[in-house]
Order: sequence, then C-alpha cells, then structure tokens
Amino acid sequence: MQLLDGKKTAEDIKNEIAAEVQAIKDAGGKVPHLAAVIVGTDGASLTYVGSKVRSCQQIGFDSTLVSLPEDITEEALLAKIKELNEDDDLDGFIVQLPLPKHINEEKILMAVNPDKDVDGFHPTNFGKMALEMDTFIPATPFGIMQLLERYKVETSGKHTVVIGRSHIVGRPMSILMSRKGYPGDSTVTITHSRTKNIEEYTKNADIIITALGVPNYLKANMVKEGVVVIDVGITRVEDASHPKGYLITGDVDFAEVSKKASFITPVPGGVGPMTIAMLLKNTLLARKLRSRN
Repeated sequence: MQLLDGKKTAEDIKNEIAAEVQAIKDAGGKVPHLAAVIVGTDGASLTYVGSKVRSCQQIGFDSTLVSLPEDITEEALLAKIKELNEDDDLDGFIVQLPLPKHINEEKILMAVNPDKDVDGFHPTNFGKMALEMDTFIPATPFGIMQLLERYKVETSGKHTVVIGRSHIVGRPMSILMSRKGYPGDSTVTITHSRTKNIEEYTKNADIIITALGVPNYLKANMVKEGVVVIDVGITRVEDASHPKGYLITGDVDFAEVSKKASFITPVPGGVGPMTIAMLLKNTLLARKLRSRN
C-alpha cells in the first residue's frame, strides 16, 4: 500500500508556483493577486480562508481578504462582486461558501466573472471542463487529478466509482475521470444517496472516490484487493479520549481498507491540502491568461 500524501504533494506544488512567481518578479512582471470574500464569522470558513491567505504569502502572491457582515444584503454583496470583477489589479477571487441563508448562492456564483472564477464553479468554466477545453477546474477535483498523476496511478480503462454527486466534487470528478488523456480514460459509475446496493459497485471498482461526508462509511468488505481509494470526506467525530475532544475522520475505514488498497489518501493530510494548492495554481493560470490578453 502506498499513501497518496497530499500534504507533501501540496508543498511541492506550492514550491513550483513560488519559483514561477519569483521568475515573474525577476522579469518585472505583475505577481498574481487573489482575493477571498467571506460573509459572516463561521469558524470553519474563517480558518479555511485564513490558510488561503497564508499560502498566498508563502508563495509570493498578493492577497486581499474581503470580510463582510453576516447581515449584508444580497444586493450589497452583488455590488461588491461587481467591484471585484472590474478591479484590474485582481486576477482571481473566491466567495467562501456557505453563505448566510438569506443570500442566493447560485445568484452570487453566477455573478462572478468566469475569467476570475478560480474556484471553477461558474457554469461557463464547468461547461468548458466537460468539453475538455482549457479552463479553471474546481480545486478539490483538480487536486485529486494531480495526486493521481504525480503518483503515476493508472487510470486508463479502469472502473472508477464516485460516491456523491455534489457540484463541487462528485459531478466534476465523474467528468474528469472519463475525459480523454491522463489521468482519465476511465469508465465511470457515479453513485449517491439514492443508489441501491452501493457495495455491488464498489466491490468491482478499480478506483473509488468518495465524497459522502459519512464517517467510516467505506468498509473493507466493500472493496477489492488492489483498489485505489481517494477519501474526500472530512467530519469531526467526538472523542473524549483525544486532547481536542474530537477526531477528524474521512468516509473510509482507513485502518481496514488500507490493508487491501494499492493507493489510499489519509484524512487529514490527503485531499485537503491539495485543494488550496490547486486554488493557487488556478490563480497563477488566471494571471498568465490576463497577461496574454
């Protein structure tokens, strides 16, 4: 069994980006500038956005944190997005989800200029991805593809089972794994909460990508020997014996499934760190595209 070490791979990618940023500086060019919009004071969102800002500093990007009050109106948020769309100094920005309930997330994400949509959520970019055109790929699926590529995991002709159909992970993964080229060229089955007897699919899978959010859902008796397992799930599970009072747990029963797997991601330290690294990679791409235009 080989561990797909997202923490190490993300650091490698950040170092590669930092070298490119230094080369841009040395040539007198403009360094990439990423902004993050956060509405309210959700603890998990603040932590996540904070790590994005620190990563920008680490690799030499300019970064801006736009903190807005929880009770901001939808109209005021749309006005702020229009302002960011028109800010020529800004290469890309993200709107941290979830948003407060009184704000329509779809309307907000649709308002983002696709050329600055480094999260890859806008329908224009999603459609380009499906059509195998160059575009911003959603950060978590992009990170998974990078892990598969850098660890030279064979995907061509393999049966990939995706558990979960979210627009952020499951749906784009099903598209990416079936696209032509490497990593890709897989035969893909997408399963979800309405799928009956999921284990019938997972037992025959060469590659399983699970983004369900149910701790320890995937058991050893649901997979075959030599399976490749990508665990996107991340859930806090209360544990009084742990110093923090909880454990971070994935969708996969790691202790048992890892005995049968050829490759597997840990939780934490697998897919999570790759997500931020890919956001930075998308921002660098946005800067390059803007400099060409």
